[in-house]
Amino acid sequence: MDDCPNIGKLVGTRENERVLSVIHRHWFDIGAHLAGAALLAFTLVIGTLVLPFVFPTFGDSQHAALVYFIETLFLLLLWLYAFLVWIDVWFDVWIITSERVINIEQKGLFARETSELALSKVQDVTSDVEGIVKSVLNYGDVFVQTAAEEERFHFRNVPDPVAIKDLVMKLSQGAHRDDLDEAVGLLKEHEREK
Repeated sequence: MDDCPNIGKLVGTRENERVLSVIHRHWFDIGAHLAGAALLAFTLVIGTLVLPFVFPTFGDSQHAALVYFIETLFLLLLWLYAFLVWIDVWFDVWIITSERVINIEQKGLFARETSELALSKVQDVTSDVEGIVKSVLNYGDVFVQTAAEEERFHFRNVPDPVAIKDLVMKLSQGAHRDDLDEAVGLLKEHEREK
């Protein structure tokens, strides 16, 4: 947790609650999103450099300035697209604490949705790794099933999904045992009062 010292302030940790894991999407997920934009930008730049050699009169043409302007505008739009993709993908964060799972999902540039669930409400956790790329790079999805209002949390394209699943299940089982111990203690206290 030394990599995110202020994460507790972001999610408002409770007394005696520890942040155990902060999870972002896998690096390949953001790379896959940005690869198309990078390829298109590379093609535009190479096209701009090659165009005068293919059409020698192009540099003297009145249309050259218009073509360069359109290419530059398109590169600027690609840069903006890449920035928005990075914001959307990188700022999707899942935080596992000793008491709850917190899902912070970026919805555009200026909107964020935060939801959380208590580990004691977790009913099932499933990891899903599909395809050769995800298997080789060890990333995939994790689904946390609850009986609460938010029925299913979806950790999208996270690294080492099996370890995340195991961590949530282990913490959930511990939380269920704590709830059971607390209920038994309350029942015994109620019996003594009679």
